[in-house]
Formats: sequence, structure tokens, C-alpha cells
Amino acid sequence: MSKQHFDEAYGVNPSENYERFFVPAIGAPLATDLVREAELRQGERVLDVACGTGIVARLAADRVGTTGTVAGLDINPGMLAVDRSSSPSSESIEWYEASADSMPLPDESFDAVLCQLSLQFFADQLAALREMLRVLVQGGRMTLSVPGPAAPVFETLTDAMERHISPRAAGFVRQVFSLYDTTEIEGLIGGVGFRDVEAHSLTRTLRLPPAEEFLWQYVQSTPLSQELSQADEVAREALEGEVLPEWQRLEDDGVLMCQQRIVVANARR
Repeated sequence: MSKQHFDEAYGVNPSENYERFFVPAIGAPLATDLVREAELRQGERVLDVACGTGIVARLAADRVGTTGTVAGLDINPGMLAVDRSSSPSSESIEWYEASADSMPLPDESFDAVLCQLSLQFFADQLAALREMLRVLVQGGRMTLSVPGPAAPVFETLTDAMERHISPRAAGFVRQVFSLYDTTEIEGLIGGVGFRDVEAHSLTRTLRLPPAEEFLWQYVQSTPLSQELSQADEVAREALEGEVLPEWQRLEDDGVLMCQQRIVVANARR
């Protein structure tokens, strides 16, 4: 069964799978929360850092209206290609291929900077935060979110990846949930010069697809797809055999229920 799910049910483009599977299940619900938290207003200029396939940018464009502007920045050209193809022609969003720690954008050019589920991945978190500060106008706001600790759904996945696939695969899932201490996050943000820094946590109920579907959707939407493609069928079957029984215990009428803690941080320049 894992061969069918792994080899046949998905395209070969992880960025397209990310937009097709990850965004509806996880990205969009959390983006809705993030944009609401940012309290965007009509006419504002907004930057979405590490924008992925653009769900935060698209929601922000709805908030700022035709008098506002939105830009999305990501280092992954595959993600940006999906951005450009999936954004309605009526939305005027500028897309930039660049690293978060070296943005090709002018000083003081945005009223708000958003960053969803990405700070933990930046090789130089302080440099990225300094860039966010630099491109904000005086009094401009930054709002970001990071997940963690891992909910039981993802703890199970991490342990199974370690046992059956590779330490590298397990390491990816651990990194997703590696930055979640509110004091540490406030220290990082305040340390680069932001003021009025505040981080708080909330628990978001994610209603995920059935266990068997979500396992391979998540794998094929993330860098795990490469790791799993290099594993043999025995290893993939073992992964499935360990994860699915645990996940199915968390299902409610075919919906995999995940109670995930999210940290949201706000600050001003």
C-alpha cells in the first residue's frame, strides 16, 4: 500500500504538493490566524518573508485592498513558481527570490512584515530578523509564528523516521518544532532592535485528513519526499506500519485531530 501512495498518487513537484496538500490542512488555517493577529489595514504595504506558495501573501492582499501592496519573498524558486501560477491576476503581489537574511528591498519600505512557520529554518536567525527590521518603516509591525513543541502526531512521525528512514529525516521534523520558547523568541527579536516585543502561545486544533492520506501528503509536500525516495520499500512499509496505528487512535470520524501549540510574536520598529 505504501508503494501506491508513495509512487503513484502524487506528482513529482514538492512545491505543487505543498500548495495542494499542506496549505489546506495546515498552512491556510494558521495563515488566517497570523493575518488576523497582524491587524492589517487598507492601504498598507506588507511583506511576507519565507512566503512558500503564498497563502499569507494572498490573505494579506485581501486585507490591504487595492490601495495596499503585498510582496512575497522566498529562497525556493519552485515555491515562487507556484505563487505566480496560483495567484489570481487581480492580485498585485510582487514575488522575490532571495534569502531572508539578504533581502533585495529598500530600507523602510513596508508597514508590516509577516513570517509564518519559518524562523526556525533560517541559518542565521538574527540576520533575518535584522533584515525584517530594516525594511520596516518607523513604527512598522512584525508578526511571526513558529510551532512547538511537536504535537503527538508529529512526535510519532519523528520517532518512526528515526527508526526506519534516517536520522536526517527525523531531524527535519525536529527542526520544524525546534523554536518555541517564548522567552528565547522574545530575546532573539528584541536583541536586533525591535521594541514592544511580545510572544504568546495558543493551541490550534488542526483537522487533518485521515491518517493514511495525511502521512504521504505530508511526506510529499516537504523535504521528506527526497529522503523517502531513497529508502527501500521495506523501510517505507515499516514507517507506515508504526505511524498509522498511532495516528488512527487520534482520528474522529475519519479526521486526524491534532492539537498543536503555536507561538505568535509581535514587535515594532
